[in-house]
Amino acid sequence: MRPHLHTLARLLPSREQAPLQPHAEGASEVLGPSAVRVNPRSVELPGGVCASFGVAGYPREVGAGWLEPLLTFPGRVDVALHIEPIPPLIAAQRLRRQLARLESASHADAQRGRLADFGAEAAADDAAELAASLARGHGRLFRVGLYLTVHATTHDELDAQVQRVRTVAASLLLDAQPTTFRALQGWTTTLPLGADTIKVRRVFDTAALAAAFPFTSPDLQPDLGDTPVLYGLNAYSAGVVAWDRFAQDNYNSVTLARSGAGKSYLTKLETLRLLYQGVHVAVVDPEDEYQRLCRAVGGTHLGLGAPGVHLNPFDLPTGQGEDTVIRRALFAQTLVSTMLDEPLTPPARAVLDRAVMAAYAARGITCDPRTWARPAPLLADVAAQLDQAGESGTPQADQALELSARLAPYVTGSFRGLFAAGTSTRPGGHLVVFSLRDLPEETRTVGMLLALDAIWRTLTDPADRRRRLVVVDEAWTLMCRDEGARFLYRLAKSARKHWAGLAVVTQDAADLLSSDLGRAVIANSATQILLRQAPQTAGDIARAFDLTDGEKAFLLTADRGQGLLCGTAGSSQRAAFTALASPHEHLLTTTDPAELTRLGATGTPASPSKETDPR
Repeated sequence: MRPHLHTLARLLPSREQAPLQPHAEGASEVLGPSAVRVNPRSVELPGGVCASFGVAGYPREVGAGWLEPLLTFPGRVDVALHIEPIPPLIAAQRLRRQLARLESASHADAQRGRLADFGAEAAADDAAELAASLARGHGRLFRVGLYLTVHATTHDELDAQVQRVRTVAASLLLDAQPTTFRALQGWTTTLPLGADTIKVRRVFDTAALAAAFPFTSPDLQPDLGDTPVLYGLNAYSAGVVAWDRFAQDNYNSVTLARSGAGKSYLTKLETLRLLYQGVHVAVVDPEDEYQRLCRAVGGTHLGLGAPGVHLNPFDLPTGQGEDTVIRRALFAQTLVSTMLDEPLTPPARAVLDRAVMAAYAARGITCDPRTWARPAPLLADVAAQLDQAGESGTPQADQALELSARLAPYVTGSFRGLFAAGTSTRPGGHLVVFSLRDLPEETRTVGMLLALDAIWRTLTDPADRRRRLVVVDEAWTLMCRDEGARFLYRLAKSARKHWAGLAVVTQDAADLLSSDLGRAVIANSATQILLRQAPQTAGDIARAFDLTDGEKAFLLTADRGQGLLCGTAGSSQRAAFTALASPHEHLLTTTDPAELTRLGATGTPASPSKETDPR
């Protein structure tokens, strides 16, 4: 390992000169400074001064994120990393020559009886290892240049900042040398121009270059697979917080926050960024917040409750087993229990099961998959079978008539719109959004259950296996019903087996923490996101997620979009972050009414009305 380098004193101090005046505002502000003054070791800019350094020496071994101390320096420091790949043929030839020189020097020292040069032996071992890795195609070689530019407002402040930066560099065993008499070239090398005019370079292999990846979070060491997602910037450093839910033990997540903390905004950002990587997403949207995003990416939008939109719960999925009809009959019991807002009694279950099977038989559908292409029965057909059973005079006749009467609002009454006809739009595509805004409050839980059932049938299709994410926004509306909570719990337990993740988003943490099923959903979520919490629930959240006093205080005072990303409860994998979106992503994800009014319904600036049109 290279020796620790002492900090060098400044040999050529700049002459005391009047500072440059800032240029006037205008087009030149975009193009660059109006004037610069170049000194031997610094460059004076309008309103400040800077000094640049090139890293000439590196430690023999580095760990992941070893540039983090420079990136989190409490001052303005520009860090530039210039990378140039070396062609494999040239790299192999140079490695062979270097290895030959080192081995020849070692043999010559041994023949003359000299002491062994341990530095040369270590270099020979490294060269042999690199040559073997290159020959097997496991890596490549790169010329890498690392440069720093320190900014300050005065020369005295610059001297102090330079000493601090070089001290940090020395602690990393980096030899940072000033760009003496090349101060202008050093400054331009750290600008985002892609031009390395200093050319102080070192050869890195693939592993060493990957360890120099500058965008890391010091609090989070995630396992990033094929679908990493940028959540935002670390709240306490300059690093970024990236997380891959599909690289965890399970793919589920839970997001808890009070109203207005930005939970839906963050969820839509993750949805959009997963779509970039080929993940199929299905969303249960209670407030129609995902419509603009769905239209922008060409997804499928189903506005349940809107005129002409129907979703038949008795549709039979293709490619399933021979027990598909039986499974549909069993789901009908869960659906009717949710409609009636109470569990079915055993006699009622038996009557309903016979009515559903009779409705399928009346349409010519049996357990034979060849009959499944025929039109599926509707809820009205099941009600008609219940009426027939009520007229049969059997002991279960009264039970059948009572059940049919209680289903009347969904068959012929005010709630019939969703079940009045066959499915109007097949829920398929890379993004499917089930909007529940147009559903009455009394049937919203039923609509959410139907949406989850349609999603579940897509997940369990063995002919269409791919990465999927199921987003249930405002999940408290489903958790407050026993049947809905059980269905969500089953989805959380089984989604991983079908290469899918469940994202539960809710503002009512009490509904999750107060029930066994809700706590089980949290326990089966390897990714947990906590945004700003209300003081009334902060204590329960802190106990459930084993938060420290500092983390609890952060969640109580967090701004909109700030949160805490956690691994499994009790894990040390935690990072405080601030959500970050590009301007285009912001247009698709914002739900601020004032901003939407300015932008218009489609996410573009609204056209002026006739009264305000200047024409």
